[in-house]
Amino acid sequence: MFIDTIPAGLETKSDDIGVDEVKAAVAAVAADVKAATDPLKARIDELEAKANRPNLGAETKAEPTAEQKAFGLYLRHGKNHPDIDHKTLRVSDDTRGGYMAPAEFSSEFLKELVEYSPIRAISSVRQTGNPSVIYPARIGRANAKWKGENQPQEGSEPSFGEVEIATKELNTFVDISNQLLADSGGAAEREVRESLAEDFALKEGTAFVNGTGGPQPDGFMQDARVPQIPNGHATNLSADALISILYALPAAYRRNATWVMNGATIATIRKLKDSQGNYLWQPGLQAGLPETILGRPVADAADMPEATSGEFPIAVGDFEAGYRIVDRLDMSVFVNPYLLATNSVTRFHATRRTGGAVIRPFALRKLKMATSA
Repeated sequence: MFIDTIPAGLETKSDDIGVDEVKAAVAAVAADVKAATDPLKARIDELEAKANRPNLGAETKAEPTAEQKAFGLYLRHGKNHPDIDHKTLRVSDDTRGGYMAPAEFSSEFLKELVEYSPIRAISSVRQTGNPSVIYPARIGRANAKWKGENQPQEGSEPSFGEVEIATKELNTFVDISNQLLADSGGAAEREVRESLAEDFALKEGTAFVNGTGGPQPDGFMQDARVPQIPNGHATNLSADALISILYALPAAYRRNATWVMNGATIATIRKLKDSQGNYLWQPGLQAGLPETILGRPVADAADMPEATSGEFPIAVGDFEAGYRIVDRLDMSVFVNPYLLATNSVTRFHATRRTGGAVIRPFALRKLKMATSA
């Protein structure tokens, strides 16, 4: 080993320096260097090991906020520590003047469950780029007759018309504070969009059942062309009435029919019994098969009327053939951070255009709570 400087303590004017003395001096210097660098090397190794350690699904902790840092110092050192920013600590109502722990913002939103209407799922849905869609329709039939020899032919004039489904606009806006948007880490904006989608789906479902036209879609329950079948009693549902209304449908539509009623009506029907006390409604026994009434599936629609006198609590039919939904646009959300910027508020505008109408009234039936239609 070549040494170009003489270690401290070995300066001498003599040329007779022993080899052992040189080795001892070099060893002493190396020991000093090792003692000084070992802690640094250990720290570097620790950091590398931590960086290379696999993340087994653990959540990455966010950097503590100023409030959390101040509160941590307060707990460890008391309120007089020089590094505590007292402005970030919230004084409690305690008479001893304590400090409250800073709030933690959760990404979990508390919300009510929305009960959607199933009409979109059982009806036919079409997309369009126009304000409305016109469907030609045959309203009447030809009138052929049997004739004897030499009897003259008679003409018939089946009537034709059209069904127009106009797309109607559903819109609203929501204001939310910029502080909430920032603190939630994107969760608040996501919840705003989900809330708008839930509200639109709820309003659409209600209109598809009970819409009165005008600015709303035309609901099938408000269409006077859909034939009515009397229940035979003003307040009590009967199994005979269910049989009557199902078989009032033409066979072609009966095979693809779906019952539509609300939860209270479903509960009433499930309680119907025969003369031996057996329930008439038999639930599906095979996994994946829906429960049925007289072999046809049931759609639970919260917007259907109750089974009270004069109401129509049950509809049945081939809704895919009988009711048409036309979508002009999917729900669009426009974010406007400028309109209320001086109030630190962002506005979300939501719009959707959709329409609905009965296109084949003879594919549907309504049950009326009355003794006659």
